[in-house]
Amino acid sequence: MILTSLTKFRDFGLLLFRLGFGLSFAFAWGWPKLAGGPAAWAKVGGAMKLLHIGFAPAMWGFLAAFSECIGALFFAAGFLFRPASGLLCFTMAVATLVNLNGEGGLPKAWQTIHYALLFFCFLFIGPGKYSVDKN
Repeated sequence: MILTSLTKFRDFGLLLFRLGFGLSFAFAWGWPKLAGGPAAWAKVGGAMKLLHIGFAPAMWGFLAAFSECIGALFFAAGFLFRPASGLLCFTMAVATLVNLNGEGGLPKAWQTIHYALLFFCFLFIGPGKYSVDKN
């Protein structure tokens, strides 16, 4: 079989993916929302109306920003990996609903669908042996 010798580097590959994707996600998506303050949090949290949850939008926005920033850092480090993956999956599922209900429709929602699927799959895959959790 072609390249089967690379299977011994599976955990190293997971580490590289976690670090690259987790850090870029945290700083490209999470940090700007987290640093945006209460006004930005209220805007992001307003998305919960799509789930018929209309109270405390700033709190929901903060939780989304926190999961996108701190949760993605946890994802990168492999610390509390599965809870972080679950929170990020839920956050991306809500972001998908926002994109599907917006002007962009399905073409705009593809990115968040992919992110939600990725975090969902990592719930099952786990962080690998090079992680803080060391499954």
